[in-house]
Amino acid sequence: MALLQDLIQQIDDPTLRDRILQETDKLMKQKKFGLVFEEHLPECTPLYDVPIRVGSKVALKTGYVSDIYTVVKIDDAEVLCDRRETHEQKTFQLDELVVVAEFGEPIYPTLKPLDSVENAPDSGLWHTLIEADNYHALQLLEYLYAEKVDCIYIDPPYNTGAKDWKYNNDYVDSSDAYRHSKWLSMMEKRLKIAKKLLNPKDSVMIVTIDEKEYLHLGCLLEELFPDARIQMVTDVINKKGVVRDKDFSRVEEYLFFVKIGAAEPCLSANNMLDESQESEKFTGTTWLSLQRFGSSSLRVDRPNMCYPIFVDEKKKRIIDVGVAPDINTPVESIEFDNGFTPVWPMTLGKEGRWQLGRNSVIKGLAEGTVRLGNKQKDGHWTIQYLNEGAIKELREGSLISRGKDENGALIVERVSNKLTFIKSVWYQSTHDASAYGSGLLLKIFGDKKFAFPKSVYSTEDAIRFFVSNKPNALIVDFFAGSGTTLNAVNLLNAEDGGERRCVLVTNNEVSEDEAKDLTSRGHKPGDMEWESLGIAHHVTWPRTVCTIEGHDIKGQPLKGNYLTVDIPMSDGFKANVAFFKLSFLDKTSVALGRQFRELLPVLWMKGGAIGRCPTLENDELPKMLILPQNKMAVLVDEIYYSEFDAELSHYSEIQTVFIVTDSETAYRSMIRAYDRKVCYQLYRDYLDNFRINIGR
Repeated sequence: MALLQDLIQQIDDPTLRDRILQETDKLMKQKKFGLVFEEHLPECTPLYDVPIRVGSKVALKTGYVSDIYTVVKIDDAEVLCDRRETHEQKTFQLDELVVVAEFGEPIYPTLKPLDSVENAPDSGLWHTLIEADNYHALQLLEYLYAEKVDCIYIDPPYNTGAKDWKYNNDYVDSSDAYRHSKWLSMMEKRLKIAKKLLNPKDSVMIVTIDEKEYLHLGCLLEELFPDARIQMVTDVINKKGVVRDKDFSRVEEYLFFVKIGAAEPCLSANNMLDESQESEKFTGTTWLSLQRFGSSSLRVDRPNMCYPIFVDEKKKRIIDVGVAPDINTPVESIEFDNGFTPVWPMTLGKEGRWQLGRNSVIKGLAEGTVRLGNKQKDGHWTIQYLNEGAIKELREGSLISRGKDENGALIVERVSNKLTFIKSVWYQSTHDASAYGSGLLLKIFGDKKFAFPKSVYSTEDAIRFFVSNKPNALIVDFFAGSGTTLNAVNLLNAEDGGERRCVLVTNNEVSEDEAKDLTSRGHKPGDMEWESLGIAHHVTWPRTVCTIEGHDIKGQPLKGNYLTVDIPMSDGFKANVAFFKLSFLDKTSVALGRQFRELLPVLWMKGGAIGRCPTLENDELPKMLILPQNKMAVLVDEIYYSEFDAELSHYSEIQTVFIVTDSETAYRSMIRAYDRKVCYQLYRDYLDNFRINIGR
């Protein structure tokens, strides 16, 4: 094509030359450059919770999930099936089969509560762990958090040939001639959805990989994220080296940073290459915005934390702090005659709130930990403060004060080197995967239960460089593995007092050896004995509970301290986590307006996962739900709108409202009074709100 264009340029007739160039441009847009790989049979999903009926598509639990049968007849525990490929009819036992959904067939997800750990009862912040095939979990997350995620961190299977992942329920090994294209097919489907989750203004996706697939992954990321800025970083994770037969000994792995919008790594006192700087880590921007962003960031969430801060624009200093007005009074309608400019916490035209209460701001002004920031392009001033993490650093000496400026704000600087750019090769002893990945799991479990976990500090650093200035960031990991990402997020929150929220997704696969042993003992996928040994139940969740509560699986206090914050591991973390299984509802058995109880956890996550997940004791359909502890409300029966509206007026903290109605006109009319709340319409047939797997 390039040669053709060169030849066209030699045509003397300009009209003809331009016409031919236009046509070749059309051809060029149709021509695919870059990564080319085979398309494979779409992945199928076993639906263990869906009952088997005549006409159901099923597969053997211990066979290939893509080897599909149609149920012809059910006689007690015997099922007559017709094999789709050959139309051969066979009889199986009912417990040998599972309903399957093929790609493009609508399925109806729900979140089935499994367990929870609560070590911060006074906090509304809850993390979530979802046991699921991550492809379908991502589709649900798209409904819940489209364009709201600040950071995605994933550690996908490296496709080394060591049977570390499955395609269509079958392990892919080095003998598979199509293992690279299968891996790319698997990754492409998931990355396409992941892209929809990322905040287009300022977010990052971090993907770790080794030398087996880094070239393919790089090409795939360039293809899927053409507008992003992509950079690869080398991280030394085992300086002793991993022996490769007839090859160099591997000491590193790679991290791809896909930077969306304005995302960029923060400056750091540690350039990540020089080990001598390791002890002086930079934990984020020292001065942070006083305005709260992310979850619970609106005035209605904390009305008393929306108040004016008066600024003398000539002297460029804060003069006074006002009191919070009545919640029903729009802040921009309030006039003051003191001659100073009132600064309100406004978020994209919406009334927001500050991070601190009025008295704390007054105290901060006196102590120099609150100051006036810069004037923005829209004319609004920013207010800045030193958070608990920075104040702790002042006490400990890693951050020192050089006095106060002319407006009374502390002049702070770090004892270590000046801030610098982070280098693209990381060499830090804390990133050793053996010591701080496997070693940490050994403290928790007493033996090796998971191969090649990440160092918690390596994961923390990668995330830190993009969310250190976002104390309310939403972070997602849909290849959660042993749960290192949540451990890292809790550690980061403990360091700087942040309230970052993490959503983990992992499957519940067992290893190949465990599968063979379980099968030999007559167990099948879906059985309790089988599921209890899966990674979600056997590793991810126990690690989550143990690190938060500060003990090993035997209940003994964890030994040692976390290196970046110097707190005993036995202290645990002030954090809460809800553990769910992504389950599926049977459409044919659901009457109109049922299954509300099963879908309530989905609404809870949609509403920000605030407070303990609500539950209903039975299937009786409520008229409405007012849940101030979750800052959400649901009008289930639109007939009772007047009562619902009257009840809602008593709870200013409600920030999310769901209205169940099939009428768009009625919905618009009902939410007219809720302009300060986030509202969603739900159809009466609840399942249709959350239908996934339809090839979007």
